[in-house]
Amino acid sequence: MIYLFLRRAKRESSRNREFLKWFWSTRGRDKLPKVTTQLPIYNERHVVERLIKAVVNIDYPKELHEIQLLDDSTDETRDIVADLVSKYRSIGFNIKQIVRTNRSGFKAGALNKGLEEAEGEFLAIFDADFVPDKDFLYETIPFFYEGEKVALVQTRWGHINRDYSLLTIAQSIGMDGHFIIEQGARTWNGLYMNFNGTAGIWRKEAIIDAGGWHYDTLTEDLDLSYRAQLRGWNTKFLFDVVTPSELPVDINAYKSQQHRWAKGSIQTAKKVLPLIFKS
Repeated sequence: MIYLFLRRAKRESSRNREFLKWFWSTRGRDKLPKVTTQLPIYNERHVVERLIKAVVNIDYPKELHEIQLLDDSTDETRDIVADLVSKYRSIGFNIKQIVRTNRSGFKAGALNKGLEEAEGEFLAIFDADFVPDKDFLYETIPFFYEGEKVALVQTRWGHINRDYSLLTIAQSIGMDGHFIIEQGARTWNGLYMNFNGTAGIWRKEAIIDAGGWHYDTLTEDLDLSYRAQLRGWNTKFLFDVVTPSELPVDINAYKSQQHRWAKGSIQTAKKVLPLIFKS
């Protein structure tokens, strides 16, 4: 993976910059697609306001940007979200709070509910502990037009609290290895690449074609990305576009996260590997 990354990194970064420059020199705002930004929320009262503020500050025409708060919260987060949605709707944002009567399917279920109501051709997804940059859409949307059947554009995760402790420093090193080397090497060499669950954009048509979000694994992101690629869809990783996020600062939260990812990866492997071998 390191060899594959080093062989292509500089060339791909330069090519991406040139493509963005060409794209925006030939395409005006009147030709932009509609985008739905989905924010799956569950009891995130400490960070939800920061997330919503970051998303409404994304530079994109209001009439072409729908924001969905997929709110499964059971605490005061729901009231905080309702107040913020009311505030931003009053000044012209197309933002709505979607509350389910039950948490069936958890995050995957919330995303499917949002998918049913989404107005956009493309769906950007951010977890509550992410803070997207204002240029996020202008730096990602063009790459859906770079090649054929692009289903997913994934950005690199940054780390707001990298230097908080030895735990966060260690996590950041591991995460950077995955994103900078593995994801880059995969996308640049035509290998299967996974969606990381957040800080990326999907083409709605691709999600529907792949069968939507499934509930039978703990890593619905990994599951969907492989099912889509098995259907002939392509993916793109943007090494130079960084979306800041917070790392877990508590060892128990970190262990829980890693256990969930490991178990979900095994579940997904059992589900999709036979399909990959047959393809």
